[in-house]
Amino acid sequence: MKRNAMIGYTLAAALCAGPAMAQELTGTLKKIKDTGTITLGFRDSSIPFSYLDDSQKPIGYAMDICYKIVDAVKKELKLDTLEVKLNPVTSSTRIPLLANGTIDLECGSTTNNAERQKQVAYTNTHFLTASRYVTKKSSKINSIDDLKGKPVVSTSGTTNIKQLTEASAERKLGINIIPAKDHAEAFLMVETDRAVAFVMDDILLASLVAGSKAPGDYVISKDAFSKPEPYGIMLRKDDPAFKKVVDAATAALYTGGEGQKIYDKWFMAKIPPKGLNLNVPMDAKLKNEFAKPSDSADPDSYK
Repeated sequence: MKRNAMIGYTLAAALCAGPAMAQELTGTLKKIKDTGTITLGFRDSSIPFSYLDDSQKPIGYAMDICYKIVDAVKKELKLDTLEVKLNPVTSSTRIPLLANGTIDLECGSTTNNAERQKQVAYTNTHFLTASRYVTKKSSKINSIDDLKGKPVVSTSGTTNIKQLTEASAERKLGINIIPAKDHAEAFLMVETDRAVAFVMDDILLASLVAGSKAPGDYVISKDAFSKPEPYGIMLRKDDPAFKKVVDAATAALYTGGEGQKIYDKWFMAKIPPKGLNLNVPMDAKLKNEFAKPSDSADPDSYK
């Protein structure tokens, strides 16, 4: 009888384990399970990472990665359906909207650095860039020092505008720094001669030039304001359970070869809406990063 009682107790404990485990969910996973929704933050002009197509639908390299994460979350939570909500963000709003719970993942072109890691977390790096400037060839700007005393634009809320400000102060250049609300507005200022240069991540500059009315009129600097900078999908800080799922999903994507296919889709082929081909092959540093995924914010770790 004692043995049967013990079996009954064990069976009852096992039957209760499912609901108990569900109740143990915390943070973002609990929020997603409870609501049946996950919200992705997207950018409207960060080609080819996150931008709007002709039908105003968010598409891009970072969006594709985020949808793979969504699939992994759905599987982890054993959900039959998971509604994906899309919420626009800018350079200035992306961190506040993530922190206050409006979005769950930020799918864009966001640099992972030590300062930001005090506020947010990142998953494994999906791109490496450097901060440079674009200018018209007719401006004859050949170096950072040539920007002395001139109007230069960068996007508000980015690491780039901070780097520009620091370089101007350190080199005593007295640059007239103009903040723009987004990348499209900043490039337009160069296009319309309201600024001689636009400081931003080189890949974003390449995409803006490729999509401009006269791509041959522009040149991207060799001079850089930074070391290699990693891009990562942002998520909330101090949420280890969610980060574990997200990190596992991105690591599997990058090491399994599918990450290379998604990369080639957006950087080595014609992309909507204009059929542009950025023709930017994956370099050795990013290939190494895909082979050994990491969320490091240290630029020196990507050499």
